[in-house]
Amino acid sequence: MEKAECEERFWSARVARLATVGTWPHLVPITFAALGEETIVSAVDDKPKRTLGLRRLANIASEPRVAVLADWYEEDWDRLWWVRADGVAEIVSADDGAKLHERATTALRRKYGQYADRAPLGPVIVIEVRRWSGWAASAALARAHRPV
Repeated sequence: MEKAECEERFWSARVARLATVGTWPHLVPITFAALGEETIVSAVDDKPKRTLGLRRLANIASEPRVAVLADWYEEDWDRLWWVRADGVAEIVSADDGAKLHERATTALRRKYGQYADRAPLGPVIVIEVRRWSGWAASAALARAHRPV
């Protein structure tokens, strides 16, 4: 799949999975937004969590290489696709990088209505994409069907 098609599919997705590396691989679903063509942002929001010392943040602090996977599934397997963005992540708090944090949360608020009244206040994860890869079962059919 061409880079442009990977990006188009990826940015159209509503959720993705963030993979980080620690003692064990760690995979979590995330909401995300674009901050330029090659930058993915995600935030630690106030949804209930067991702890604010999230494994993904600890993993990124010690190993910043990450992967983010967006995909589309349905019973008609001719419509399946996935796109992976491999990149380098950094954690940005509102205190340490106020302007970048604000730009990231603004992008997330534009994409997700849930953030309209409650912007994420926790740290943001900023990922600079180094490589796009992807696959589609049927390019013509998959192009005709885009998730909303």
